[in-house]
Amino acid sequence: LFALVPLALVAALSLTSWNGLGEPEFTGLDNFRRLAGDPVMLQSLWLSVLLTLLGVAVQTPLSMLLGVWAAGHQRNRAVLSAVYFLPLLLSAAAVSVLWRAVLDPNFGVPAQASWLFGDGNLFGEQGTALGVLVFVSAWQFTPLHTLIYQGAARAIPQVLYQAAQIDGAGRARQFLHVTLPQLRNTVVTSTILMVVGGLTTFDTVLILTQGGPGTDTTISAFYMYQKAFKSFDYGTASAVGVLLALVATVVSLIMVRLTGYDRMRSTMEGM
Repeated sequence: LFALVPLALVAALSLTSWNGLGEPEFTGLDNFRRLAGDPVMLQSLWLSVLLTLLGVAVQTPLSMLLGVWAAGHQRNRAVLSAVYFLPLLLSAAAVSVLWRAVLDPNFGVPAQASWLFGDGNLFGEQGTALGVLVFVSAWQFTPLHTLIYQGAARAIPQVLYQAAQIDGAGRARQFLHVTLPQLRNTVVTSTILMVVGGLTTFDTVLILTQGGPGTDTTISAFYMYQKAFKSFDYGTASAVGVLLALVATVVSLIMVRLTGYDRMRSTMEGM
């Protein structure tokens, strides 16, 4: 009711021309044909994929290491874990507003540390603007994936580590040969969540960069917003939404098939 019905309505609307007033006019696949030749749309798809890949590359090792550490019994572990998880309690909009203020080129940290940030305008060039988006997303969502890895790490049978210690394996070898293999299915789960979340990111771009400079950070979800609520071209915006849903679904299915996640079995001892 709340997922399939709206998706079907958006798919139907993508085959029409509608400005939000009056009756939609059926145009067939015209919206998709225009998008296929739209350089901004093609660039937005590439930027969406790039940001998603960068997000996975940054968040996966961080969340895995933090999750494995948080699953242990170190001193002050519970207090530090609670601090690490604080960003998870904030909305994406609140996080974006926070970091927009912190990274403001006139009054934020970059303005006070020109030796590190140069002119301080991190939003003025594509490379640094994309870097800010990756950093802010990692700051907010790494705790979620850390929590996932923490639960998985705690479920690993201790007898495996005891056997590794008897064989003379140190912490590094235990992590590589015991922990990592046991976290394989968790890595797949976490990565799928990152991919779907990365492809549908919107509010962070809206508040931090507004797609700029120019269209250098205009990802597909933000482009859909522009088409719908600035150009009032709801048919084309719906077509972008359909393409995003298809891409996210196809990528997820490919990952499930290639990793064998659909045939996943428990890694618990004796199961």
